[in-house]
Amino acid sequence: MSPPSARSPGPAGAPAPAAPPAPAAPAAPAAPAASGADLLVAKAKDRSALIGIVGLGYVGLPLAMEFARVGFRVLGFDVSNNVVDGLNQGRSHVQDVPGAQLAGFVKAGAFAATTDLTRLREPDVVSICVPTPLSKTKDPDVSYVLAATNSVKQALRRGQLIVLESTTYPGTTRELLLPALEATGLKVGEDFFLAFSPERVDPGNPEWNTHNTPKIVGGITEACRRVATAVYEPAIERLVPVSSTEAAELVKILENTFRSVNIGLVNEMAIVCDKLGVSVWEVIEAAATKPFGFMKFMPGPGVGGHCIPLDPHYLAWKMRTLNYRTRFIELAGEINAAMPEYWVGRVVDLLNEQGRAVRGSKVLVLGVAYKKDIDDIRESPALDVIRLLQRRGAVVSYHDPHVRKLKDEAIDLTSLPLTSETIAAADCVVIVTDHTEVDYALVERCSRVIVDTRNALEKARRKGGAR
Repeated sequence: MSPPSARSPGPAGAPAPAAPPAPAAPAAPAAPAASGADLLVAKAKDRSALIGIVGLGYVGLPLAMEFARVGFRVLGFDVSNNVVDGLNQGRSHVQDVPGAQLAGFVKAGAFAATTDLTRLREPDVVSICVPTPLSKTKDPDVSYVLAATNSVKQALRRGQLIVLESTTYPGTTRELLLPALEATGLKVGEDFFLAFSPERVDPGNPEWNTHNTPKIVGGITEACRRVATAVYEPAIERLVPVSSTEAAELVKILENTFRSVNIGLVNEMAIVCDKLGVSVWEVIEAAATKPFGFMKFMPGPGVGGHCIPLDPHYLAWKMRTLNYRTRFIELAGEINAAMPEYWVGRVVDLLNEQGRAVRGSKVLVLGVAYKKDIDDIRESPALDVIRLLQRRGAVVSYHDPHVRKLKDEAIDLTSLPLTSETIAAADCVVIVTDHTEVDYALVERCSRVIVDTRNALEKARRKGGAR
């Protein structure tokens, strides 16, 4: 017998009425489509993003190696056929990038270089690492940045992150790059992302490199900053987000203006001490024993490299457009720029004491790189020292273990071997760059007259290098 129905019976002989249909379960809401920012962040996390680096020099190539090291594929762009051909054959032209490391990434397919800028459409991330020199009037020359931006603009597609790393004046990213890229019809923060993250490269530094130097990141929008941070995070040990691209641009300018001003102070102190007959090196070392309130900076023949001689001028120029003069910054720049003339004056004075005119005298310059133990001559004060000596009629030669040939405007010289004969043949030796591997004991023993702009001889004596 069938079980009794739970329904109420209908009229006799009639079938029981059907139960009303159960209400349908509400449909699950559709998952929102992933945004362009989310997609790019995901690509950064799983290393599927293709990284593009525009400019494969002292900044771009080490950055490319860091991305390749953590599993990204990297496509490098450069306008030099020689640079690109060498890199694709595993030959590094940057001292801080070992050839073996580069060759390994090339062989593994993790890194390749090209001169074809139409391929800028391929990378998910494009980092612009091109030079930003100054013009003859000390105004920023952003022609390389503009050229790179135009190439990126021609290839820009949805979902790309563009990062400017080149040091420049506050406002460059928003005022120059943003209008050019939005002229494509794509919207920043939605269709593409734009950020500024200044390079902090110190060539030849054995302790701090691209990976472990904290990296500043500022975006045009919050989404831009989030994407840029996600991209850099796997390759860089510590990221420091800031609120805007202007803040990020100004951080880099402040860092090197701080150094420029303090170097200007000790350079002027060197002149003061000279006039008072006191050793500036002794004074600074003694002052540095104070455990608070003093930071040691050392004087020298001037400042070199791409940062300290140039960066403060970017800010000074920007402020002039706003009718403000950065007097402190400009004064430090004037003092630093005058140091080659001061040291050449010391050469003239010491030669005079020996009864010799500078005209016709043989002067040997030791070191032409802008700082010790590297091969970089950008903005090196040695170039000014050599020019000033040549204008006074001196016969100038040089020795530098890292720079075999020196060509810059009218200067065309080859490094001489540092022998007792080479040193003794010079009427005066000028130590401009204090490379570690130079035999300063030999220099001191064989020289007639020495002008030491770096206190290299005293430092060598302390290490037991001089006899």
